[in-house]
Amino acid sequence: MPRSLEEIVAQADDLADTFEEYEPRPEDRDTVSPVTQMRLAALKRAAAEREIAEAVAAARESHTPWKVIGAAVGTSGEAARQRYGRKHAS
Repeated sequence: MPRSLEEIVAQADDLADTFEEYEPRPEDRDTVSPVTQMRLAALKRAAAEREIAEAVAAARESHTPWKVIGAAVGTSGEAARQRYGRKHAS
């Protein structure tokens, strides 16, 4: 059953409105499976690791010592250099 472009766009707008207006209820949290929760947490962790790596690169470009970077990420300077220094050695 072919639909017109206008019908598709109207349906997309309706769905967008539904998502934007949605307010989760406490019982909604229980509807996410534990595996999905793990995947979401892993995605958040990956995004945070990317952000840290970018910040480390910027810090190194401004000649921030590894000791200071290590302290900021909760490790020694040497551990920070080993973890983040391969791509951004300086």
